[in-house]
Amino acid sequence: MVQATERLRAQALLGDLVAFGATVAALALRLAVDDVLPPGFPYLTFFPAVILTTFFCGLRPGITCAVLSGLSAWYFFLPPSQTFVLTAQSALALAFYVFIVGVDIALIHIMHMASARLRQERAVTAGLYEQQRTMFQELQHRVANNMQFVAALLTLQKRRAGADPQAALAALDEARVRLETISRIHRRLYDPDRINLPIGQYLQELCSDLLDATGARNIVCLVDVPPVRFDLTRLTTLSLLVVEVVTNALKHAFPDGARGTITIRLETAAPERMVLTIADDGRGIPADFNPETSRSLGLRIAQGLAAQLDGTLTYAGGTGTRVTLDFAAPVPAA
Repeated sequence: MVQATERLRAQALLGDLVAFGATVAALALRLAVDDVLPPGFPYLTFFPAVILTTFFCGLRPGITCAVLSGLSAWYFFLPPSQTFVLTAQSALALAFYVFIVGVDIALIHIMHMASARLRQERAVTAGLYEQQRTMFQELQHRVANNMQFVAALLTLQKRRAGADPQAALAALDEARVRLETISRIHRRLYDPDRINLPIGQYLQELCSDLLDATGARNIVCLVDVPPVRFDLTRLTTLSLLVVEVVTNALKHAFPDGARGTITIRLETAAPERMVLTIADDGRGIPADFNPETSRSLGLRIAQGLAAQLDGTLTYAGGTGTRVTLDFAAPVPAA
């Protein structure tokens, strides 16, 4: 019922009209019953008018009604009647009236404020619940996708290993490294203190983790990314792809601890497309390299991640290697 009066309390002019009308109605009723009432009840009909006006119309109309009602009672019902002469008796009666209506108006106003705060808290709680439910669904979806990714990764490693025990050990170790990398990515993604980091800073920290993990102390990773936001699913996929390409560069582009630089750049190519470029100044890819026929596991994983982003990967050699991902831009939040 309190919430139902909120719209009425927001209309100041209507509240003033209600205050005036309630005062007139209370005065008319008090005059009508004046002959049957014993002396000493000057405010009998005015108290309900003030209370109802404050409850339905708010603080200002309630005060307006209280003032008009007090003046009406003073003029018509406090001796000497039909004058505004202030005697000791009328002063005491007016003080009593001011105290009572002041307490009534204050209590009703506090009730309205408490009700408004309660509604705000309920709205915040509902929003938090919806956010938590969405995050839980997203986490379930991501965990299921990651389990599928791990299963596919192990299947590919199994095919690669064949019957060679040494190759099997190497394949398992490579799978372990990739799984540890996925774990680090998710710790960053779901860390409440880092979830709102700019994507450029996030990728910079991710690359720093890769450099530390591989011991590549002579390699520098530079990240040039505009302040764009991705949802968790796309950010995870993009992170995995960056990790795959950068890891491949660290393994093959800089032999024997050579110095070098890896540059990651994200640009807007069209209103609905973006281009991610990962370039290194290493020894470059072989002249006869063909991604369509390559048996590289890392390349196949990167191609699959690019497909999840509705994108395509291209490779270019020359001085170093340039990997370019053309993919769909994130949809702005409504």
